[in-house]
Amino acid sequence: MVKIAKISKEEAKRRLGDVPDDKRFWCHDGKTIKNLKELRKALNDMSDETFHYHLGGGRNDFSKWIREVVGDDKLAEDLSKTKSRMQASQAVAQRISFLEHKI
Repeated sequence: MVKIAKISKEEAKRRLGDVPDDKRFWCHDGKTIKNLKELRKALNDMSDETFHYHLGGGRNDFSKWIREVVGDDKLAEDLSKTKSRMQASQAVAQRISFLEHKI
């Protein structure tokens, strides 16, 4: 059974907003990410090596950060299924679009 959660305007704004400085995502290449738009851009720009570093060893750092810091289980689940930077970037872009339509 698929659980559908309604997202309020305020919750959509929160998910699209910046995370606290101490909760930023630190990429292996030294870049830091503070929101979904920066994540999308970083996924487009980073090397495949950096992307795979964050997926290696069965971990999915992007999915974990989205779930634990941004608080978006749907996007975290979508990211956990991606195998390439472009798939991940597309998933983030779709979620940004969905959230922007809620505002």
